[in-house]
Amino acid sequence: MAAADAAGAVGMRGAPARLRRATGLPVAFGGLVEPGRQRMRISELSGAATPALRGFAVTSGNGLGGKAVALARPCAVTDYSLSRQISHEYDAAVAQEGLRSVLAIPVVVRRRVRGVLYGALRTAQPLGDRTLNAAVGVARDVEQTLVVGDEARDLLSAARPEPGPGSAAGWERVREAHAALRALAPRIADPALRAELLDVCGLLTARTPTQGVTLAPRELDVLTCVAAGATNATAAEHLGLRPETVKGYLRSAMRKLGAHTRGEAVVAARRAGLLP
Repeated sequence: MAAADAAGAVGMRGAPARLRRATGLPVAFGGLVEPGRQRMRISELSGAATPALRGFAVTSGNGLGGKAVALARPCAVTDYSLSRQISHEYDAAVAQEGLRSVLAIPVVVRRRVRGVLYGALRTAQPLGDRTLNAAVGVARDVEQTLVVGDEARDLLSAARPEPGPGSAAGWERVREAHAALRALAPRIADPALRAELLDVCGLLTARTPTQGVTLAPRELDVLTCVAAGATNATAAEHLGLRPETVKGYLRSAMRKLGAHTRGEAVVAARRAGLLP
């Protein structure tokens, strides 16, 4: 699966466990809104005692999660089955899991709800602002993962169709996409998604890297920026590094490639199959 397509699934997969750690709540679960539908399906659970909620579909407006989808804001109840603030289509599944106090945090990207994260207690007691704020923080992390995934998909789309040997403009699009994807990768906290995104970068290179020529990830990041025409200062800004650090990585890459100038290093890296 391509990194862009997997971004939401990967981000949500780790989110319930992160929510439990951040809030101290014993149960957390969540899922993504199905594309083109006003329905969210619970796909990930952490701390659940039964399978009652796994795969459960929640329609916008219904129950606590559906209310969070419809309003695009966090919602919480102190006692789910007795609450007058929500509808009760899903009481049986919630009761089977033994949940009482529940919060639901929408995952919102570009003003569109893309998913919901829940946290819950098996006792009826208020969930304070500290717990709510911690849960919102986890949802923001998932949102950032989705944003990065969207950007990656857009960049890959811009690089298609794959250019032929004589298409200079097409290869330039591929090179721009490669540089942008390498710059996005350090922003991804989830190591699995970051690795997938870097794998996609590898697919954009011209061919299999030459045996014996190996650059460290940051050396390749810097050289990718240089290939796109960035100065050391601009590369530092894109990569979140100091200009002096960029210079160090560039010097190291040049030494490994046997290059004496920035331009020679880019040419050598392309010949070695390290850059598109």
